[in-house]
Amino acid sequence: MSSSADDLNISWVRSLLAHGPSILASLALFFLMAMTFADVVLRSVFNDPIESATELTRLLMAIIVFSSLPIVSWQGKHIVIDLLDHYFSKAMSRIRNFFADGICGIVLVWPSYRVWELAERAKSYGDTTEYLQIPQFYVAYFIAIATMITSVVLVVRSVLWIFSPAKLEVQNLQAMS
Repeated sequence: MSSSADDLNISWVRSLLAHGPSILASLALFFLMAMTFADVVLRSVFNDPIESATELTRLLMAIIVFSSLPIVSWQGKHIVIDLLDHYFSKAMSRIRNFFADGICGIVLVWPSYRVWELAERAKSYGDTTEYLQIPQFYVAYFIAIATMITSVVLVVRSVLWIFSPAKLEVQNLQAMS
């Protein structure tokens, strides 16, 4: 009985890790859409816009973008320019992808570290948003963590290009369709 309970817990955690960022981005996008609609109606009909709409838009856009970044990176759905792809053999494409993902993953460590430092500084200064007085360090920590997760995802993809390239090639074909 314990085994099936453990499997259920692992399945639930796996599902949350796989879909949690997408759900968070979807909820943020829905809230952004509803707020924008309400702001337009209030502005047009009652000449009384939502004063904190710009502030909320910035925060929600950060949540949408950085929630999606690890997922987009794992699925290989970044915008790419494939002008030279037909000149690369399958083996050379794997080596190119290994270096591209690996270098991007390694390079992303620095911005995540810097954003973490900025979050620490915002926390120590007590920086808040203008209208709603939301502490800014929450979003900065979120950005730093999401960027670090993206870095790890890209390094893992890089390693997979060497040890299990077929899995990523199938994933890339599905992403293109």
